[in-house]
Amino acid sequence: MTDAPRTTLGSSDLSVFPLNLGGNVFGWTADEATSFEILDAYVAAGGNFIDTADVYSAWKPGNSGGESEVIIGKWMKARGNRDDIVVATKVGMLTGLEGTSREIVRRAVDDSLERLGTDYIDLYYAHRDFTDRPVEEAVEALSEQVELGKVRAIGASNFSGQRLEQALRFSESENLPKYAAIQNQYSLVERDKVEGSDGGPTVAGVAAAENVSVLPYSSLASGFLTGKYRDGVDVDSPRAGGASAYLDERGRRVLAELDRISESTGASVATISLAWLIAQPAVAGPIASARTVEQLPDLIAATTLDLSADDVAALSAASA
Repeated sequence: MTDAPRTTLGSSDLSVFPLNLGGNVFGWTADEATSFEILDAYVAAGGNFIDTADVYSAWKPGNSGGESEVIIGKWMKARGNRDDIVVATKVGMLTGLEGTSREIVRRAVDDSLERLGTDYIDLYYAHRDFTDRPVEEAVEALSEQVELGKVRAIGASNFSGQRLEQALRFSESENLPKYAAIQNQYSLVERDKVEGSDGGPTVAGVAAAENVSVLPYSSLASGFLTGKYRDGVDVDSPRAGGASAYLDERGRRVLAELDRISESTGASVATISLAWLIAQPAVAGPIASARTVEQLPDLIAATTLDLSADDVAALSAASA
């Protein structure tokens, strides 16, 4: 699709579809054949932006990490489309390669490149902020990979607003690449990691002021914001426990508002939940994953659903 929507990530030259396809399910709840089908359908719908990490999906019995990267690499090779795809992966949380020191990043980036079957990573994240280490450490380690040509742009994940701001000031002072994106948990029922302050600047505020794109993960709150988790309903899903935890007074308020908007627009609850995120300042696009091809259309639809200002405000109020 040549007319698919695109947005630029922060100060980088990466132009991406405003729905970031989550690769955490590849090699976990989606086998290789299903993953290929999902990736094909996503690209056919205009998508070009895939999120993964070296640790995906080490939590599945028998896996050791890197399974998602391997599947994505095989798919890009089979389709011959590497130049058309923006691949984001991460470093810092795989057993044996914890942290973001220079040595760990040097080893991890080469491992990821090999699994992905490519010689460059488009967006490379520090997967979490190791707050017992200077914020400069990750910036220097990731920047080195940009200078070597192995990485095009760098990002932060699970950082506070204060630590993000400190990292940006350091990059400026040393003339190093700046974080172009930040990936934090963010949804209608989880707003603190982006909008909360803890007494310091908010991630949302820093991102908007500094031209850093916010890419929310857990954007559907483990599936709760698909609307299938309701009182008296049992859902057969590996994520059911996490999703059910949101079925409290606020969760019911949010679902009621989503149902109302769904009735008036014809869009699904999942589509509206993602569209609310896209409508937030500094958000370039939510990260969402599909275990099956059938789950994908509701995710894609969020990129073209224009919620009214009143509907955005009503959802914000219900989820406050």
